[in-house]
Amino acid sequence: MMTTSATAMDERRSRLLVVRNDKLGDFMLAWPALACLKAADPGLHVSVLVPAYTAPIARLCPWVDEVLLDPGDEAAADGRRELLSRLRQGRFDALLTLFSTPRIGWLGWRAGIPLRLAPATKWAQLFYNRRIAQRRSRSQKPEYVYNLELAEGLLGELGRPLPPRPSPPFWPLPEAIRGAQRARIADELGLDEGRPWIFVHAGHGGSAVNLSLDQYATLACGIEQRLAGTVMPIWLLTAGPGEEAIADELCDRLAAEGLTAARLPSRRGLDDFALSLTAADLFIAGSTGPLHIAGCLDRPTAGFYPARRSATPLRWQTCNAPAHRLAFSPPDGASETDMSSIDLMAAAERIAQHLPISTSSEPPS
Repeated sequence: MMTTSATAMDERRSRLLVVRNDKLGDFMLAWPALACLKAADPGLHVSVLVPAYTAPIARLCPWVDEVLLDPGDEAAADGRRELLSRLRQGRFDALLTLFSTPRIGWLGWRAGIPLRLAPATKWAQLFYNRRIAQRRSRSQKPEYVYNLELAEGLLGELGRPLPPRPSPPFWPLPEAIRGAQRARIADELGLDEGRPWIFVHAGHGGSAVNLSLDQYATLACGIEQRLAGTVMPIWLLTAGPGEEAIADELCDRLAAEGLTAARLPSRRGLDDFALSLTAADLFIAGSTGPLHIAGCLDRPTAGFYPARRSATPLRWQTCNAPAHRLAFSPPDGASETDMSSIDLMAAAERIAQHLPISTSSEPPS
């Protein structure tokens, strides 16, 4: 097996391959780990292996130097051979797999990457020569913290000193971009930029359990009631591909209740959609990819989570600052997928109290 000494790695720019090739929200929760690697040594060359659909936003990540496309488990033999050839040509010094599968472990081994680190779970760990036990199934820490621990473990193996853990925002953008996005949306929809904008994503991407449209309408009306006498918000409904009808229906329901509501126009792609979320004064959603984009941007968020242990508010906590996030879930003993027992009026009260969206377009301090 090929090996690379620490001295040899120091003579050139060390090349790392980080794999998080599942869903959008999972990838956004990898950004703190990517930021950690760059904080330890800005000279590290960090490549990420991601599926095609998250690649556009991966190219916007300030902690990534190169984006490689994973053709997936069902790829034809030609696609698998091409990826293996690309990894061999990349001459990577280390592989960090944040979500381990046998295919990726075997791929890293065949590519001859000398240092291969992953969580010590599943039989895929046999392909790695460095493993860290995490027990993620117990959901005792946020997912992004588990990812940070793996990045720190890799830095230790590389002999790099550990930096202080990075803090939000993990997707830092100039304030001018937020201003430009608000101006763009205001022009598209004829909105008042001086009013607070609350974004709501009622879709679920085919995986996350979310509130029903009735529940979202009840929540929005409850928030408006508690903000009475202040500058009232504008409600912007967002949608992923194929979710436009859901957003339109919720928009109509809110308008029928007398709320000012509009659907965010379709965007050119995931990267364009993600940048539009900088315009939000508050982002409300289930534990979906868009919620985690907003968290990475350090926008104020209110997330709704099911009672399932693998999907708790702690495990899938957004990575924005603590003062910028709220989380709600059913009481103990509720069905794993039943969101009907969430106290929406209590949630509306907390959102209205703790996120001062009624008086400022800036996030709370």
